[in-house]
Amino acid sequence: MGAVTLVARNGRIVDWRAYGHRDLAKTAAMRPDSIFRIYSMTKTVATVAALMLVEGGQLALDDPVGKHLAEFSGGPVTIRHLLTHTTGFAPASEAMEKAADLKAYSEAAARIAPAAPPGRRFEYSSVNTEIASRVVEVASGRSFERFLRERIFVPLQMLDTGFTVPAEQRSLIAAMTRTDRDGRLVAWPAGDAARPGDLMRPYFSGAGGLYSTAGDFARFCQMLLNGGQLDGVTLLGRETVAMMMTNQLVHLDPPASQYNEGFGLGGFVNLDSMGRERPGSVGAFGWSGAAATYFMADPRERLFAILLMQHIPQGFSRDPRKISFAFYNLVYQSLLIGRK
Repeated sequence: MGAVTLVARNGRIVDWRAYGHRDLAKTAAMRPDSIFRIYSMTKTVATVAALMLVEGGQLALDDPVGKHLAEFSGGPVTIRHLLTHTTGFAPASEAMEKAADLKAYSEAAARIAPAAPPGRRFEYSSVNTEIASRVVEVASGRSFERFLRERIFVPLQMLDTGFTVPAEQRSLIAAMTRTDRDGRLVAWPAGDAARPGDLMRPYFSGAGGLYSTAGDFARFCQMLLNGGQLDGVTLLGRETVAMMMTNQLVHLDPPASQYNEGFGLGGFVNLDSMGRERPGSVGAFGWSGAAATYFMADPRERLFAILLMQHIPQGFSRDPRKISFAFYNLVYQSLLIGRK
């Protein structure tokens, strides 16, 4: 199993390294520009897309979803509920997972009775982000893929990020692994791992469909730390980014997870620097992906750190999480050493 790490502080990359191999046979070394399936880190990008439309006046956070999607007409769920995972929607059905596009996904979701009233509890679910992605399509008049490409990736020069990977770059995709019952590292044979570079879902999944690189996602993180702009390109206003990185679940108890985290718009918010298994200032913001990809942006320390692997934990394995905690510990220890 290989990895790529990238750490930046004060607007400058201070460390960017590749470790191990990007294939199980150990014939191809991991490279700094290796390509990863970032899965649920896509949700943070999708949230930025929705907030861009909020700033543009095409949406409002407290709009009923039914204002934009007829299949939810008359319902109480709002855009804010979608982005904070407080909709009360039931888990995805088979019809939703097999939907040909986001329109069909949303229509299938609307046919399922909610599991709970909106606003009562945090229930992390890809359903919320897929519906938010469909709202982006309707409000913008563009496909979700086109909106991300034209409004985010091209302006930020995230040129190796997308829902598919060009044929000439597919050799750079890191192979997916898992650990078998005997503790051996083996190939993950399922789903998109068998089709590297292809569309991961039948539709453009805002919940988990992107491929990216450490270098590309670093530009996205720096944009957030800069208050929504990078290299003369502005995606969001500073106040919107601040809201995104502020806990939106103050009315809920307990907080969003067992690590004393809140949830902003599109990612966790650290509420207590002493209450987590990994360090981070109060207000640090980030998220992760199912195949062991992680990012955290810390406005107080003006730093972000990215760790990308491609490993699916089996059963109760915590190996990738342990690696991520060790990585973030090293990042913050380096700050302490630098202050001595």
